Amino acid sequence: MDTFNKKGLMPSLQEVNRTIPVSSGSFWRKMGGFLGPGYLVAVGYMDPGNWATSIAGGSTFGYTLLSIVVLSNFMAIILQALSLRLGVATGRDLAQMSAEAFGDKARWFLWVMAEAAIIATDLAEVIGTAIALNLLFGLPMEIGVVLTLADVFLIFWLQGKGFRKVEAVIIALTVVIAVCFVIQIAYADPVWGDLLSGLVPQRDILQSPQMLYLALGIIGATVMPHNLYLHSAIIQTRDIGPTDADKRDAIRMGTIDSTVALMFALFINGAILVLAAAAFNATGRTEVAEIQDAYKLLSPILGLGIASTLFAVALLASGLNSTVTATLAGQIIMEGFIRLRLPAWARRLITRSLAVMPAVVTVVLFGESGTAKLLVLSQVVLSLQLPFAVVPLVMFTANKSLMKGLHAPRWMITTAWIIALIVIVLNIKLIYDVATGAVSL
Repeated sequence: MDTFNKKGLMPSLQEVNRTIPVSSGSFWRKMGGFLGPGYLVAVGYMDPGNWATSIAGGSTFGYTLLSIVVLSNFMAIILQALSLRLGVATGRDLAQMSAEAFGDKARWFLWVMAEAAIIATDLAEVIGTAIALNLLFGLPMEIGVVLTLADVFLIFWLQGKGFRKVEAVIIALTVVIAVCFVIQIAYADPVWGDLLSGLVPQRDILQSPQMLYLALGIIGATVMPHNLYLHSAIIQTRDIGPTDADKRDAIRMGTIDSTVALMFALFINGAILVLAAAAFNATGRTEVAEIQDAYKLLSPILGLGIASTLFAVALLASGLNSTVTATLAGQIIMEGFIRLRLPAWARRLITRSLAVMPAVVTVVLFGESGTAKLLVLSQVVLSLQLPFAVVPLVMFTANKSLMKGLHAPRWMITTAWIIALIVIVLNIKLIYDVATGAVSL
């Protein structure tokens, strides 16, 4: 039977809330109890949408946008730390807090924005998984897109095995992705001087509308709105003690977990862009934007027969990984904002169906050539949705009373407001560029 607190809200992810014990022993024993949520969050930072933006950015502009990958990852570390802090301190997730803090109109508006972000995320997963199935097994794109509906049952099965099993599968698939890219980067032999130069932000990024468009796509693909809702909920799967000391310990351990996991994600995202820059831009192939084209060219360019297969395997692992976290985030958003509970399979089927429709239309009308544009556009949409999650998050975690004395330190809040301002200003400039025709979507 569902249990409600005095405000009529159920615990976040009630079926797994406080189900994982945490140790009070040594640092490493404590860390073992908190290992996992960070990797579920990090998965969202290396989904198929990242592939599209990083491949396009690396092939077209070389290493220039590598600084945006690093900047985005820094943003992610700060915002995810705030997200888990909110969950630990208040016992609420970001969706629940937003529903409580704002009026009905604002609550419904924020829910629509959050759902738009989930659909954009799902869209990237649908296309990415379908492309991987096409590359590995020759399945037509249309069939691959429809087959992604079947992952509803995969998620349902995983959740029935317990949350630790979900985390273990996520970590295992993440390791597969990393190994695939380590091998490919070793053969790509990037120019390290140019790579290091790419870590320094360039003025050209703001001056070139097309570069800014891809930069926003990278930000949207990295700092994903649904991950802020997700992290504030899944940290509550840990059975954290009631005292302030217990909660401070949980915040510290959770922050270490997410920071390490996100540095791992930084390597993956950077590796995709570096691979595209070294394999395509450096050889004059600056128009490679389609994942399928990258797949076809990698083996002959790198001189490694299995390079293309490794690329496709990593893409499939990425799509499967992202499926799990988007499912959980969708459940959190729906339950938190509108207090509507649906079975996991029904929730997933609804959101996945909404993502499948535009993917099928794109594939049928434009074929494979339209998928890259749709992938990049989906990530730009995520960037446009980001302020609607970030601003409430910073407001809540800065509130001493609301956070019961566990509010974020001033430097972190100041940094988070700067991040929010940067994203909002860049979004306004993008909208202006689109309106004036400087960028075509």
